[in-house]
Amino acid sequence: MSTTICQVMGFLVSSLGVAGCIVSTAMDMWSTQDLYDNPVTAVFQYQGLWRSCVRQSSGFTECRPYFTILGLPAMFQAVRALMIVGIVLGILGLLVCIFALKCVRIGSMEDSAKANMTLTSGIMFIVAGLCAITGVSVFANMLVTNFWMSTANMYQGMQNIQNRYTFGSALFVGWVAGGLALVGGILMCLACKGLIPEESRYKAVSYNASGRNISYRTGPYKVGSGYEPETKTRKGGGYEEAARSEDGRRSYPSKYDYV
Repeated sequence: MSTTICQVMGFLVSSLGVAGCIVSTAMDMWSTQDLYDNPVTAVFQYQGLWRSCVRQSSGFTECRPYFTILGLPAMFQAVRALMIVGIVLGILGLLVCIFALKCVRIGSMEDSAKANMTLTSGIMFIVAGLCAITGVSVFANMLVTNFWMSTANMYQGMQNIQNRYTFGSALFVGWVAGGLALVGGILMCLACKGLIPEESRYKAVSYNASGRNISYRTGPYKVGSGYEPETKTRKGGGYEEAARSEDGRRSYPSKYDYV
């Protein structure tokens, strides 16, 4: 029961994480204009991964997409790639996880196959969460670097050259979504252990003696050791028996010896 609960919780948490990654990537407020020095302004600017927007004091908002790819910074394109890879891996992990749920029966699928699928989906969720967290962190580092460079220019009397940008709401959504996907992947990996069928570590092995069963007769005769120099014979009623040969084996007379 605990395995099923852990698996379902991992699926739900990972679903929230993947949905958060999609929302964060589509949001336009990755960076917003800093209004610390100018709280009252007629124009408010904010930017996302796919377009930049300007909102006027009248409430009118105009957005312009990025029509070029080569003109964008390399780190900016890397952030795009990381977010897209995280979303793709998260969606694939969800598809695999649906068929790996213990409460869902598909044909005669064994628990070992479900365990492998659960582990695969968990690894996908972990990688997706790491991609989202890395992409958001790289973008935040770019904002911090540009912010302090703009601040240094302002202290030098060049405050009208460029605006300063700070963290947008999309960054916090991306961090939370990446953390949820990471936690969901860990829960799926933990649930995989409970789905593995228990196998006996010690197997009983039976040993059968090979060869013929040898029966020994008891009698009043002394068994020779095989080192007697002479062969002794004993005459009985109507037949003659050789006691021992030099190699210690007993020889019996044939039927022609009685004639």
